[in-house]
Amino acid sequence: MSDATTFLTGLFETAVAAADPEQALRAALPDRPEGRTVVIGLGKGAAQLARAFETLWDGPLEGVVVTRYGYAVPCAQLRVMEAAHPVPDAAGLEASAALFEAVSGLTEKDLVVALVCGGGSALLPAPPEGLTLADEQALNEALLASGAPIGVMNAIRKHASRIKGGRLAAACGPAKVVSLVVSDVPGDDPAQVASGPTVPDAVDAGAALAMVEAWNIALPENILAHMRSAAAAAPAPDDPCFARNEVHVIASARLSLEAAAAKAEAAGIPAVILSDAMEGEARDVGRVHAAMAREVVARGRPFTAPVVMLSGGETTVTLRGKGGRGGRNTEFLLAFAHAIDGVEGIHALAADTDGIDGTEDNAGAFADGSSAARLRAAGGDAMAALSRNDAWGAFDAIGDLFAPGPTGTNVNDFRAVLIKGV
Repeated sequence: MSDATTFLTGLFETAVAAADPEQALRAALPDRPEGRTVVIGLGKGAAQLARAFETLWDGPLEGVVVTRYGYAVPCAQLRVMEAAHPVPDAAGLEASAALFEAVSGLTEKDLVVALVCGGGSALLPAPPEGLTLADEQALNEALLASGAPIGVMNAIRKHASRIKGGRLAAACGPAKVVSLVVSDVPGDDPAQVASGPTVPDAVDAGAALAMVEAWNIALPENILAHMRSAAAAAPAPDDPCFARNEVHVIASARLSLEAAAAKAEAAGIPAVILSDAMEGEARDVGRVHAAMAREVVARGRPFTAPVVMLSGGETTVTLRGKGGRGGRNTEFLLAFAHAIDGVEGIHALAADTDGIDGTEDNAGAFADGSSAARLRAAGGDAMAALSRNDAWGAFDAIGDLFAPGPTGTNVNDFRAVLIKGV
């Protein structure tokens, strides 16, 4: 598997490089304002974005960016704060307060540059009056366990917050806000990235409540009561406070997958991009990818080998048991490995482009037709591990975890299936 591993790793590295913070920012810099330039940032790659912005900006800067614990990098002019992800903590409360403080007292001559990337939803708890940090933690835990797609989770989060859903941008007025967004959401809707603190959303509280019911999400009663109240209403996209603002998506899964495809074809392997916006249960998406790979091997359709199938997006994991570890990429890959058990000529990598899959220190894992058998030889079983959501444990047992470390960017999941044929 070593040659395939090297090839797949190279594709991942190319995808990540296509979302490099400095490269992404260079073509999107706003004009210098007459007044102050205040930078605010949030997400797993926010510190790297901030450092790149400092390098590129010709003029004085001030501001605050917030990232996940362990993801900070030093900045010369901007304050970097860390908080918890995926469940918010007290440091996140302090970070939210610091962002509001950074944009207070601005004038129409000032400019706010918002550097926004994935992960910001959990990093910035800001419970509205009547709710607490514990309530936001309970909300996040319920959403993470629900299996709902990211767009649904973010729509609900926005109606139990003082900072999400464009509220942070509203607090910047009358200064102009330019949001530079690294998209980690299917479809690249900037209002969904990090629950859109600087980008308003047309989804109102009534629609969010309908999503809660449709997905049968067990929210605490006090959260539901708040969402039913007038206080849950977020500013609408046509609110005059947003009239001067600009929003630019500067990096996305689409661009990264296209770069990986070009890399593969330069190496003589045809590449197909299935989609950059796949959603659904991780294990189900894994089985669909496996069925396609088996069809290529057995019947030479819908593609002929050799070929590499690429896909992106954000799958979900519905928690079914306790005691497991892992994330959506390893869960995808464990179901994939089980479905190609014994089939030769198929190799796969699934990883999160931010370098972390779930709560552990790996980005994802590798798998091939021997993975399930090697797991059995190690005393494990793929279906048993799936039943308790312990994909990390399964791939750790066979030494196939992929741990490149934090990458400094985040354009969602990256999946590459190399089919050599037999």
